[in-house]
Amino acid sequence: MITRPILVVDDEPEMRMAVYESLTRSGYNVATAIDGKDAIEKIYSYDFGMVITDMKMPGMDGMNLLRELKRRTLKIPVVMITAYGTIDMAVNAMKLGAYDYVIKPFKYETLEDVIKRALGATGEVPVKTCSKEREFITADPQMLKLLSMVKIIASSPSTILIQGESGTGKEVAARFVHKMSNRANGPFVAVNCAALPEGLLESELFGFEKGAFTGANTRRVGKFELANGGTLLLDEISEMSLSLQAKLLRVIQEREVDRIGGRLPVPLDIRIVATTNRSLKNEVERGTFREDLYYRLNVFPIFLPPLRERKGDIPLLADFFVKKFSLMMGKNCMRISKDAENYLQAMEWKGNIREFENYIERVVILKDGMEITAKDLIDDITEIGRPVRISRFDKLTTGRDDKQSMHEMEKDFILKTLDNTGGNRTHAAKILGISIRTLRNRLKEYKIPEGGKNLPIH
Repeated sequence: MITRPILVVDDEPEMRMAVYESLTRSGYNVATAIDGKDAIEKIYSYDFGMVITDMKMPGMDGMNLLRELKRRTLKIPVVMITAYGTIDMAVNAMKLGAYDYVIKPFKYETLEDVIKRALGATGEVPVKTCSKEREFITADPQMLKLLSMVKIIASSPSTILIQGESGTGKEVAARFVHKMSNRANGPFVAVNCAALPEGLLESELFGFEKGAFTGANTRRVGKFELANGGTLLLDEISEMSLSLQAKLLRVIQEREVDRIGGRLPVPLDIRIVATTNRSLKNEVERGTFREDLYYRLNVFPIFLPPLRERKGDIPLLADFFVKKFSLMMGKNCMRISKDAENYLQAMEWKGNIREFENYIERVVILKDGMEITAKDLIDDITEIGRPVRISRFDKLTTGRDDKQSMHEMEKDFILKTLDNTGGNRTHAAKILGISIRTLRNRLKEYKIPEGGKNLPIH
């Protein structure tokens, strides 16, 4: 079996990050290098399972990187990424020992298929790490200052409290803390305190012994023990009940956990990171959060600003997400025009980066061509039939006929989205931001057959 990471080599930051993001989102362990020379240095300091490299790069390009790996008899499968005009070079690379090549633009599924075959050819089975590690994309002075502070406090064992609105990247920040710490090689375990009822959350956190309660047929190790030697993320901790808060306080104070039904405590060596989209200070005043626990968690407080307070990052984020989704959907890498950037910066983004990412995904799916302009940016829809309008930019959006009814615009949008997803209703509903049931009801209104074939596109 293989647990070694994949090394992605590309001099273009956007493409490098897009491949990185796509692979890590699928659960692969990934590292990056900016060119062939950087790749060689990293290969000699770490054991990689395979290399994915762009063909054309300044300095040491993909071909010379391949030659160097073969010269040093390093048996690492190499996959080349090439433009259509350099296929001959890619064929030559295969003659030199490259495993395969992928032609730009390509679908993510194509790349992953090559990865699986390349690793399979070595007699190893790829094992996904379930990593969700993501990088911060920012040039905002406030965010850069915050990240510098995080790097400093990450080396300490102290508890960290991350507060911010939903969608601002609190879990990303928690993983960044873990990555920057001396626990980076240990486990990172995340628990969503809002997703489980109190009884289940207690057993999830602390674990239980066989026979501790009805249905406890085997012993179960809790999240605290699973995170031993690493980092435990308590996501949305403000949702935890007061009784569980008391038990959590004891674990933090004593650095040991008692399994439900257990006889002896289990010692812990973990870093705790807690996140919340509420003000815990206000929750303390309301009596819904323990004051003593608040002070235990609030050793190093971090506040993540909403996207509306770092609008200078919007062009960077837009460029990154456009390239990411272009890659995933096998489209040519698009670019964002200046008027589109202005449009995006004028919007509120109450859902912050999460909402922004979903919005850009929809735009890329629906767009044909190389440049995304303000006219291509469809009004964000929180509910079908209720577009959020930005009055200053109304005339820029989509160039639709003013006489077209809201019902017709809604129908066109839904059908075009279904067409772009190949009729996949689940995916289309996700892109539209509605439930699959709502989508079915709309299609019933439009008299679209349940099979969804031969959708009429207007």
